[in-house]
Amino acid sequence: MLRQRFVLDTTALTDLQAREKLGVTGMCDGMRKVLELIASARLQLGISCYVPFPSVYNELRDFAQNNGCDADVIAKIDTWLVKKAPDRYNVQIPSKVFHEYVSHMRERINKGMVIAEETIWESSTDCLLIQTKADNKKDIDADIERGVIGVHIGKFRNKYRSALRYGILDSAPDIDVLILARELEAAVVASDFGIQKWAEELGVRYVPANTFPMILQEYMEHAPVANLPWDKESDI
Repeated sequence: MLRQRFVLDTTALTDLQAREKLGVTGMCDGMRKVLELIASARLQLGISCYVPFPSVYNELRDFAQNNGCDADVIAKIDTWLVKKAPDRYNVQIPSKVFHEYVSHMRERINKGMVIAEETIWESSTDCLLIQTKADNKKDIDADIERGVIGVHIGKFRNKYRSALRYGILDSAPDIDVLILARELEAAVVASDFGIQKWAEELGVRYVPANTFPMILQEYMEHAPVANLPWDKESDI
């Protein structure tokens, strides 16, 4: 059996659908269960699961601590996930990918500006309508604050986030995951559409986080236990 390598995004351990399939409800219990599967796959089949260091590693530790996970979850993160800094200088990425990314970002920024303009126009129009019915300036201010501006600002925030963030690589850990996966010729595990989209652009295998635990279970169920030497990169 070919040795498998996976590079994990934070969502690989925190995905809600994966927890439901594993029959657990709590965030910490879900992380513990996935990490235990990773440990078994490592010992039985030599499967290696990496996390970019320090970006995703720190993100995972902080997430576990902020959600009140027990010390054993932190210990499993330190023990069974191989920490490796991506080689940002020598990993080559086609210039076409960056050209498309810049064009994609420009398109999204312009889309966000259009949404902002539409929202401002709608709120201004509604303000004028209210002003004609108000008794005094104090009433106008209160009506605008409660019934118009607040509603439109809420809509604006939701639309702006959706326009700019969905399908976008919007954090350094996201980029580190892709660079490390390309460097190691490994699969990416995540539940982030931005990572999925750009993994496809880079020719990197993508594994949805909600199926990852079941993939490990399948490997262990159908492959014989093997005493395999560890990867030289994994002796950490």
